[in-house]
Amino acid sequence: MSTRLPPLNPLRAFEAAARHGSVSSAARELNVTHGAISHQIRSLEAALEVTLLERGARRVKLTPHGAALLPTLSTAFEDIATATARMTRPSTGGDLVVSCVPALLSLWLIPRLNRFTEQFPGVRLRLTGGNDPEAVFDPDIDVCIRYGQGNWGDCWVRHWSDVELFPVASPTLLNSRPLRSVKDLAHHVLLHADEGREWQTWLTAARALELSKGPHHFMSDARLAVEAALHGNGVVIGDSRTASTLMARGSLIAPFDLSVPAVDSFYVVCRNEVKAAPIASVFIDWLFAARDEEEARTEVQTAARRSLRRGRKTG
Repeated sequence: MSTRLPPLNPLRAFEAAARHGSVSSAARELNVTHGAISHQIRSLEAALEVTLLERGARRVKLTPHGAALLPTLSTAFEDIATATARMTRPSTGGDLVVSCVPALLSLWLIPRLNRFTEQFPGVRLRLTGGNDPEAVFDPDIDVCIRYGQGNWGDCWVRHWSDVELFPVASPTLLNSRPLRSVKDLAHHVLLHADEGREWQTWLTAARALELSKGPHHFMSDARLAVEAALHGNGVVIGDSRTASTLMARGSLIAPFDLSVPAVDSFYVVCRNEVKAAPIASVFIDWLFAARDEEEARTEVQTAARRSLRRGRKTG
């Protein structure tokens, strides 16, 4: 058997006035007059046959009856607002085409793809590898993750991640041909996916630029260069974002304690009209949340290693 409820407007007026402790503030929130709020509260008190508020010069005070009613009312209105927002929120289901730097796509995004799918099962991703700056304006591509300077005009651009550069190699290669010092690189093939700029940047910092003239292999993108390193074909310049998972697994090792900041960075880019679509915003927000989660975990691990080293020194 249902219980007859008091009218909604008086309940809303009482809840707002009680929450603010002020009839005037409630009137401003509900966009009505001071007198209308007072009238609604009086009508509610008459219907319930109790006094809910004690009126003061500037503030109102809850009576015991009002204090008992307020928490239930506030929770009910919050639940109604949440349910309404959930029903009226634009859909985040459908297809989304994402173009990503091949190395980042293969080594960072795909290993984390299940996390996105668990959160947003209604989103179907179409993933393509590429770093063409002009593809940002391709109407068949929704979101791009690019490695560059961030100088895309007439579109939405947000910096996603800076990276550090350092050599990495497979354990198999290092076991057969150790890298005890930078000079030992002279006995290794250098793998790269650019004109050699990143190797030159690192070798300059290591004061060994002459080693850039040694044997090397060029790959069309960084993913292939990393793949070649995994098979023991040489030493590649890895970055702190794409190489992190492989290093955590022990598939790649950084033999030197020297890294340099990359000239370029990763950016999330899309056309302005695409950014306004809920499905694109969901994916972009997830990208940044996943990055923040990884960085927080890395900071904890780094702090733990530092603490362990300090303990060994004092032990």
